[in-house]
Amino acid sequence: MSDSIQQLPDLAIQRALLSVSDKTGIVELASSLHKKNIELISTGGTATILRDSGLAVTDVSEITGFPECLDGRVKTLHPMIHGALLARPSLAHHAEALDSLDIRPIQLLVVNLYPFEEAVADQPDDLAHAIENIDIGGPAMIRAAAKNFENVCVLTEPGQYTPFTEELAQSESGIKGATRAELALKAFQRTASYDSFISRHLSGTFIDTGYSHEKTAMPDLLSVQAPLYHTLRYGENPHQAAAAYGSPDQHIECFHGKELSYNNYLDIDAALQLGTDFSDSEDALCAIFKHNLPCGVALAETSAEAWEKAFATDTVSPFGGIILFNRSVDRKAAEAVDKIFSEIILAPDFDIDALEILTQKANRRLIRIKKWVDHTVPQIRTIPGGYLMQQQDTGFDSEQWKVVTRTRPDEHQHRDLDFAWKVVKHVKSNAIVYAKNRQTIGIGTGQPNRVDSSRFAVQKSEQFGHAISGSVIASDAFFPFADGVEEAAKAGAKAIIQPGGSVRDQEVIETADRYDMAMIMTGARHFRH
Repeated sequence: MSDSIQQLPDLAIQRALLSVSDKTGIVELASSLHKKNIELISTGGTATILRDSGLAVTDVSEITGFPECLDGRVKTLHPMIHGALLARPSLAHHAEALDSLDIRPIQLLVVNLYPFEEAVADQPDDLAHAIENIDIGGPAMIRAAAKNFENVCVLTEPGQYTPFTEELAQSESGIKGATRAELALKAFQRTASYDSFISRHLSGTFIDTGYSHEKTAMPDLLSVQAPLYHTLRYGENPHQAAAAYGSPDQHIECFHGKELSYNNYLDIDAALQLGTDFSDSEDALCAIFKHNLPCGVALAETSAEAWEKAFATDTVSPFGGIILFNRSVDRKAAEAVDKIFSEIILAPDFDIDALEILTQKANRRLIRIKKWVDHTVPQIRTIPGGYLMQQQDTGFDSEQWKVVTRTRPDEHQHRDLDFAWKVVKHVKSNAIVYAKNRQTIGIGTGQPNRVDSSRFAVQKSEQFGHAISGSVIASDAFFPFADGVEEAAKAGAKAIIQPGGSVRDQEVIETADRYDMAMIMTGARHFRH
């Protein structure tokens, strides 16, 4: 912290303006101020609550000499308020102006904003409701007080009240300059986050409803704002500091086990992304992840059967892994997964008798899935000097699929191809997935060429006793040469699903025909870097 901030004198508080949407803790805070003989100024509902609690309150309208108007849209936008927040009484000409205009400074501002985020979440398609929940006076006052932190202290959320009142009670001279500077910074961060959320919401709304002439999928200005959610013990490695931002609790609830780590969040994201692609499945899904990669995925009639099939893909890698189910975990599934050590189990819910088993291991994290991933939200990654942004990969339009070989996939193969195509999206490129009976039996990932990925997948399959014969194969991108198809055919695969688009597509198709293989080209690829 700079020397100039450290040298700021303590601030004695004589007048406080309180105007909050979230009334949590406001009566307790106001009572503490009242005990210090601090004058309370307030608006609307906040003033009513304070009066009902027996506290003396001056309405803002008494200060401004102007009533609230326009359905409350205009309350505090007045020189008597903003002059009181922005004045620097230590400057002679400011003091003279205050005296001539009969403005008395306000040393404490307590404001939290209209709940825009909650409003649009409750009524996402109601534009008028969203507009009415855009706060104008609140951000204006917050910015004024934060700008003038030398002379004003600003509180923007209930969590700040207790530390503030403790400092106020312990200090004879007032609130320290360092405290005011820290609160001012948080105030600017809050208004920035608030405006960013409004901008993102209205950008999507205006384009969707035709209010905007902007028709491009990507915004002209990328705003990335998210509040601190939780400070983590460390990042990917112990020497790296890390934190989670935003609101992960909208999607997940970790109700048993240690706090989630940085790597846990990455694995959970990978698992939820895959689970979302199967969220409409009527069958039970089990997906096992290790280091952000699926090492076993299967569909079956029950969760226990899905687990057995997914685990059979690779019985070594799942140790210490992440297990995801798409339906409530019952006792039979719990007994099955409890046979190995796992870091995390995610599911929409857990039966009571399943919890009796799974909670016996203190280090195992149990997570309820509150909602699946919203695939309309773009993905953002950092690069040196900036960001990359892209739409989510939702390339599953089966109406665009074309059978390009003489042999057509039968109904059973078609189901396996659909399953494998969804799984391969979540495997890093070059990605190859062998599947049979809606079970992964070989996964090749991250190899520098597609043939090596296919060979690796076959090796893994053989290692764990799976017969490739009669399986299907999914490739995240086109086969640049026919050798990848030939490898699959020699291994015993009977059907392929791949994007197509290579200059050698015809050669690849002819090779598939030579081995009596069925092939679907989807017209969309699933690269994952």
